[in-house]
Amino acid sequence: MNNTIEIKGLKKRYDNFELGEINLNINSGYIIGLIGENGAGKTTLIKSILNIINFDKGSIRIFNKDNKKYDYLIKEDIGVVLDNIFFPEILTADNISSIMKSTYKKWDNNLFYKYLNDFKIPCNKKIKTLSKGMKKKLEIATSLSHHPKLLILDEPTSGLDPVVRDDILDIFLDFMKDEEHTILFSTHITSDLEHIADEIIFIDNGKIILNKTKDELLDNYGILKCDIDSFDKISKEDIISYKKNKYNYEILISDKNKMKKKYNDFIIDKITLDELMVLIIKGGK
Repeated sequence: MNNTIEIKGLKKRYDNFELGEINLNINSGYIIGLIGENGAGKTTLIKSILNIINFDKGSIRIFNKDNKKYDYLIKEDIGVVLDNIFFPEILTADNISSIMKSTYKKWDNNLFYKYLNDFKIPCNKKIKTLSKGMKKKLEIATSLSHHPKLLILDEPTSGLDPVVRDDILDIFLDFMKDEEHTILFSTHITSDLEHIADEIIFIDNGKIILNKTKDELLDNYGILKCDIDSFDKISKEDIISYKKNKYNYEILISDKNKMKKKYNDFIIDKITLDELMVLIIKGGK
């Protein structure tokens, strides 16, 4: 198994925010979901990986190369889709093709126009005339047409309708049929990650607070529900965090099967990634 991204001791300080210290290994062949609130540090981490910003401390290696020393070589093998379209909107898909030919050594014009045909994207219409879904598909087509090994995605499905989102997730799954490929996928739409991710990295206030497989989180974690008077019956060691409602408590637990045996009088529900985030960030401990 190859190491796609290796991060050691990464720190980046702003006036009112600090990312790190981040230590992270991402292996090839996996879709890694990156979750957290706005301002938690997800975009700072992505920009550090892409060498868009200078970080203060630590090291980042991509494909076993230092991302600062070998920036150009590394970016040949990375496809990027950001939250906002990165092309001037007066350009057409044909213009983009011409630009990318001179940018990437492995640019595949035939593949690019195949994606345009598959996505029903017109070649000669200015980007500003395209729908949001079409713009996003154009970005994805561009990111895939130089045969990257790694896709880095920052909110690639934000603001898109469910049908277009489903189409795009299928594209990412198709990309992953080559087991040497890797995706780092940052999003607030956690249901997308429930559909395709292998692992989840949860960042809060600049720190990684959870890094587990998606199956471990969704299969093992759960929400124990009890009435107000029964809360004291729950051992503090079994509580990760909790939320007090008007009539009951919702308690985040990490081993549903064990807790069902220990607290068989209480309801224990499955958990979504959204619920997990809310309980950890807003819950008491």
